Amino acid sequence: MPGMGDISLSAYGESAGSVSARSPRPPRIGLEIVTAEYSAHHLQVLEGLEAVRKRPGMYIGSTDSRGLMHCLWEIIDNSVDEALAGHGTRIDIVLHADGSVEVRDRARGIPVDIEPRTGLSGVEVVFTKLHAGGKFGGGSYAASGGLHGVGASVVNALSERLDVEVDRGGKTWAMSFHRGEPGVFANGAPDSAFTPFEERSELRVVGKAARGVTGTRIRYWADPQIFTKDAAFNVQELEQRARQTAFLVPGLEIVIRDERDAEPVETRYRFDGGISEFADFLAPDAPITDTWRLTGSGTFTETVPVLQPSGAMVPTELERTCDVDIAVRWGTGYETTSRSFVNIISTPKGGTHQAGFELGLMKVLRTQVEQNARRLKVGNDKLEKDDILAGLSAVLTVRLPEPQFEGQTKEVLGTPAVRQIVANVVSRELTAKFTSSKRDDKAQTSLLLDKVVAEMKARISARAHKETQRRKNALESSSLPAKLADCRTNDVEASELFIVEGDSALGTAKLARNSEYQALLPIRGKILNVQKASISDMLSNAECAAIIQVIGAGSGRSFDLEAARYGKIILMSDADVDGAHIRTLLLTLFFRYMRPLIDDGRVYAAVPPLHRVVVMNPGSKPNETVYTYSEQELHTLLTKLTKAGKRWQEPVQRYKGLGEMDADQLATTTMDRAGRTLRRVRMQDAEAAASVFELLMGNDVAPRKEFIIDSSDRLARERIDA
Repeated sequence: MPGMGDISLSAYGESAGSVSARSPRPPRIGLEIVTAEYSAHHLQVLEGLEAVRKRPGMYIGSTDSRGLMHCLWEIIDNSVDEALAGHGTRIDIVLHADGSVEVRDRARGIPVDIEPRTGLSGVEVVFTKLHAGGKFGGGSYAASGGLHGVGASVVNALSERLDVEVDRGGKTWAMSFHRGEPGVFANGAPDSAFTPFEERSELRVVGKAARGVTGTRIRYWADPQIFTKDAAFNVQELEQRARQTAFLVPGLEIVIRDERDAEPVETRYRFDGGISEFADFLAPDAPITDTWRLTGSGTFTETVPVLQPSGAMVPTELERTCDVDIAVRWGTGYETTSRSFVNIISTPKGGTHQAGFELGLMKVLRTQVEQNARRLKVGNDKLEKDDILAGLSAVLTVRLPEPQFEGQTKEVLGTPAVRQIVANVVSRELTAKFTSSKRDDKAQTSLLLDKVVAEMKARISARAHKETQRRKNALESSSLPAKLADCRTNDVEASELFIVEGDSALGTAKLARNSEYQALLPIRGKILNVQKASISDMLSNAECAAIIQVIGAGSGRSFDLEAARYGKIILMSDADVDGAHIRTLLLTLFFRYMRPLIDDGRVYAAVPPLHRVVVMNPGSKPNETVYTYSEQELHTLLTKLTKAGKRWQEPVQRYKGLGEMDADQLATTTMDRAGRTLRRVRMQDAEAAASVFELLMGNDVAPRKEFIIDSSDRLARERIDA
């Protein structure tokens, strides 16, 4: 086969080229065995925190803003675990103007005495040794979010500087670290001169603490060598997580202070109602049942390695207790809003506790429907999970020592025994509701059965309708809107649907697109606000109906992702306030009625440029065209050109809309795969869009009035179109 002699065999040793250099003949694959030295000295052993810096994604998921936020929550969760154990009722989080973040608590404080096996202070062990901490045995924490003993040490390894102060024993102890190495900084700046400890580390006493006062203060600067340049702390995400934690730990106050702007902003969260209040907060619709609390516990045994006083790890069979606390309520809508937690740590991807919860719901409701089959007129049809989860708002919490998670990010619970324990609790408590003699319980459970059966019948009808549509003759006329400029390819993954703002932009986009795989659908102005409109109003709206029809996968609970006609849905609107408004309206439509598209990462926003700068080159050299996408980027470019002594055509062209571009410019900047930029819409983006519209255009007036009053002093007059 041609070129086979060029195949590289250098995965574990030398290349084929180096072997053939010593041989008079080229190597023949399959006939000669090419050997290369591969022994133990080729293996690289990463010790201590070196492994964290070498492979940070393994510990924090990514090195962008998401990983930065994960580091912050590793530190905060340690303080929350203290509050969960009954130590401390307040946590302060401060985002400093210099880019650092500080977490303060009034808990027991990190131990400052010497750990006997390492000979190091407790503070240094916690921040420099992986898999070290107070959460491996049963003495310090009955149930905690930190399990692997790597949280604080990972944050330390990925920080340019970390300072820790501990109030304990009437003294204030302090220690500093530079990229995980303990030492002393010359001053308070992260880039100041650093002197590492040489012979032994020192936990310094820097002051006195009042009698009985204990606590920990940790301040760190994320390492720019590790994190991307655009990584930043997201205040909205921080507030959302703080609110969530305050719901889960009744009586705990969490204070967030953002000092990065000229005017510091402080937000406080404290809730005494627990997860019942949390479920009511999450619910997007009117209730048909009260918020029910399903509580209970169960025991199981597991064999785990236990550290003995001699230092050996001995497999020991232990009896564990798992406490279950669930808040559920059903509403009039069909959306499911569910949150699950293990020791107050969110598990967005579920796990065995979520599986047990759904198993218990299925068992009870199927039994109740069968017992009331004549009244409900269900025949032989069976409930499915989606029928039961429609309109459900639930908060599921379990607490157990040393749960098994999949990975350090703790997104999935893996402890097998929890599944049956949760299922038993749900089955017992929910059955008690259905068999209760109380008038309210009888009325609400009857309404719930009516709702789940109605969902089941709607699902069966939708499936029958879909099968009928699939059996239609392929030669029948298409019902797609006439204004759709479709693409030619039948390959769904390769195809793209551009939803374009206005007919003027459509004309240019038709010339700029690649008609082989790019389809265009124009919309006129701003579509219906579906956050506030009913389903019937949405379906009767021409623009919304056209979008749903063109995508071809249905809407709501009957949406079928596999039936979608396009691999990418790209929202292409003008780069102005109206364009942002239209994009938000479209995102709200997708979030409420075609959410699987967002979950699957198929929805994107095009990024058209704001400016076109023509750089004038001397002589016969052709001029250069540069596009910028923000005012700041334009000013940076012009400053750079001025320093280089280059001139540009005046005035700089400012695009007010897509229609101002010619076809070549639109193709080059926004539509051509070779040079365009697309922003993938994440679920957080769509949730934010829906919440903004609920606040600014929803039916509830009071929050909108409060928002306008609170935000009036931040209004920039120059940004108002007048």
